Parts: sequence; structure tokens; C-alpha cells
Amino acid sequence: MARILVVDDESSIRRTLKEILEFEKHEVDLAANGIDAIEMAKDNNYDAIMLDIKMPEMDGMEVLDKLMSFSDVPVIMISGHGTIETAVEAIKKGAYDFIVKPPDLNRLLISVRNAVDKKELVLQTNQLKKETNYKYEIVGESHTIVSLKEMIEKVAPTSARVLITGENGSGKELVARQLHLQSTRAKSPFIEVNCAAIPTELIESQLFGHEKGSFTSAIKLRKGDFELAHGGTLFLDEIGDMSLSAQAKVLRALQENKIIRVGGEKEINVDVRIITATNKNLKNEIEKGKFREDLYHRLSVIIIEVTPLRDRKDDIPLLVNRFIENICAAHGRPPIAITDDAVKELQNFNWSGNVRELHNVVERMIILCGNEITKEDVGLYVKPLMT
Repeated sequence: MARILVVDDESSIRRTLKEILEFEKHEVDLAANGIDAIEMAKDNNYDAIMLDIKMPEMDGMEVLDKLMSFSDVPVIMISGHGTIETAVEAIKKGAYDFIVKPPDLNRLLISVRNAVDKKELVLQTNQLKKETNYKYEIVGESHTIVSLKEMIEKVAPTSARVLITGENGSGKELVARQLHLQSTRAKSPFIEVNCAAIPTELIESQLFGHEKGSFTSAIKLRKGDFELAHGGTLFLDEIGDMSLSAQAKVLRALQENKIIRVGGEKEINVDVRIITATNKNLKNEIEKGKFREDLYHRLSVIIIEVTPLRDRKDDIPLLVNRFIENICAAHGRPPIAITDDAVKELQNFNWSGNVRELHNVVERMIILCGNEITKEDVGLYVKPLMT
């Protein structure tokens, strides 16, 4: 059942539409003019609005403009004087559909059903976006984190390639995610590749794809991550572990914005933003002959260093509370309390594994402790493993 607002200056039309929609188990409100409709739309959460075009005082097009300025509810325009030009104008202004009076009953009900489905889809999409943004939020109020967020805000809207450096578990992926989410490519794919986790002989196939029959197990054509990330962002994590042969091909792809699949000959145009990350000192790797200097300069237009947790311990209370909230939700239980003494004890550790290690420690205590995490719990379940 959906809640629908019918706006028409003719009482007979309002009554007819109300009867039709209520027969379909919808809840229906009525408005006789555009001014009342706008106020009702502001005060109520409608799933769809049916709006007449020809009305006194304020016509339907004006009402549509007002509705679009503060609401994303689907609006179905109805008119007894419908023309193609009017319908096109209404759709351009944001209307979901345009129906001519007297409306065909089946056409009307299908339009209403689709409009309601669209509203539900929009709500689900917005919720997923909020959850994604929350999941990949960078938590902290220390000076280094504030500076990091400011840097991301400046760099994200550009197309500059970014090299993220920092220790394992410090949050390099979160930085990459935020660079994508705050960019103009946010609606396009974000493809992550862990270069350290893919065998050397497969990395080229992973990145560039392969043609059917190009090697023994290539039983069908496969698009590589460069193609899959077209229009979006390709995040190459642990770039320092990539083989030299793959580095050469990545360099060529960056220079020409083109790739060739393994076993193929055709050049394929790609439009991707490259973000890389490493826990290694790439300049040292260059000196050892393990990383190409020309590729390094291509990747390091902007270098962002993520500070280790031991250098921003003031952020630990915020991180702990966020982890408790997320982990308890994942385990289907309400958040448990943690004492101030327990938090202070956590701030005393060195955290060689950084934020990832802190997360694991918090999860361990949530599972093993009672309804509250105390300083004694930290001493029992954490301290022995940190020394």
C-alpha cells in the first residue's frame, strides 16, 4: 500500500481517482489547488503525486517546479489538454510520467505502481549510499587526521593520480575510498586490486584481461580490471609488490590510456583514475631495481602519507566507540559499554598493526567480555598479546 496525493481543481476527477486508487488498497489524500498541494507535500511523506496541469492560481508546471526543489517524490502529470510539447516540458522539469485525461485505467495503475517502485528504489539507494559513506568514513579528530581529510577534499575532485603511503593497517584503503566517493567519478565503479595477493603470472590477466585460448585455463574472454573500472577508479593496493613486467604494461596504459588483453592485438581505450598504495619505500625499491622509476613518477603526482596509530593516540577513543557500534551490530547485539580506564589502557599500547589491530582487539573483547569492557579485561585479553 502506498500513500498518494491527488491534485486537481475538479472535484469529480479527484473523487474518481481517489476511488480507483483506494480500490487498489492505496491511501489517498486530495488537494484542490497547487498551493495546498505544496504544503501537504512538505508535511507528508508521499510515495507518488498525481498532478493536474490546468489549475487556477498556480498551474501544474509551477507546482512541479516547487515540488522538485525540496522533494524527490515521483510526480505523474495529468491533463485534458495534453500535447507532445507539454509532455516533453514536464518530463524535462522532473515529472515521472505524463497521462492524458480521461486516463486509461490500466495505464494509470501501471504508472502509479512504477512510480511507487521508483520511490522505494531511490530510498534504498540513498540508504546504501549512507551506509557506504559511513563504512568508509575516516574516524578521528587529531591534527594529522584533520589535515588528511583536508588533503582528500582538495585532491578528490581532480583527476590527479595519488600514491598513498603508510604502514599496514593504517587505513590506506579508506583514503582511496574517500578519494573516489568525493570525486566526480563517485557513481562509477571503484575496482580494488591487491597486487601482493595475485601470483605474478596472473597479475597481467587480472589487470588487462585475456582473450579466449590465450593460455591453458583461458576458456573464455575475460575483461580486466582496467576495463571494469572504465569511467571510475582503479585502486592498486600494494603496488610495490607488482612484477616488473606488469609495471611496464601499467606504465604504457597510463601513457596512452589504452590496454591490450593478454593474447590479444586490439587496443582498447580506457578512462580510469589510478590510485595506488604501498607500505614500502618505493625510492628504496627503485635503487634495488625492483620498481620502475618512470612508473613511480607517473603514479606520484600527489603523495598522501597515512600516519600510524601510535602517532595519533587521541583518536583511539573515537575509533573504539565506532568499532564497538559496528561489531556489535554485525553480531546482532546492542553496543556494550567500555570504561574510561579501559580506553586509556588501550592508548598505552604501541599498535604495530595500527587501526586494523585495534579493530581486532575490540572485536576480541566484545566476544569474550560481559556487558562492559573494563581495564581488567584489557589486561586479560589484550596486554599478553601486545608484549
